[in-house]
Amino acid sequence: MTKVFVDSDERLRQYSPMTSKQRRPTKVELSILRVLWEKGPGSVRDIQKRLSETRETGYTTALKMLQIMTEKGLVERDESVRPQIYRAKFSQEKTQKQLVHDLLERAFGGSVKALVMQAISTKKSSPEDIDAIEKLLDRFEGGGK
Repeated sequence: MTKVFVDSDERLRQYSPMTSKQRRPTKVELSILRVLWEKGPGSVRDIQKRLSETRETGYTTALKMLQIMTEKGLVERDESVRPQIYRAKFSQEKTQKQLVHDLLERAFGGSVKALVMQAISTKKSSPEDIDAIEKLLDRFEGGGK
């Protein structure tokens, strides 16, 4: 069965990678997730040290944030080892897709065109970025592979 799309934005709008119960990560939580995505799973101490490379972060602050993130379902904790190891529950791509989907719905009324036009007009894009955007658009116009 071939899927019929109502408009050109529907293909991008229909995908929601996280459950509706998934809470959006805060700015601080995103910084912790970036550490986990870039460096991989780690203990509270490992994560706190990595965070402190860019902004001084105390051990108890990192621990509390990881506990909150575990409750929110953003990270998973392996309690079978000591020290406990934390890992991101969702991939960076999946999280970014959810955040964009949320922004798309809340700020742009579901219009991919409005989101993309605002993003492109906000910051000067390199020729490489423009080329990549054109290729993506060509792929969607051509049926998307």
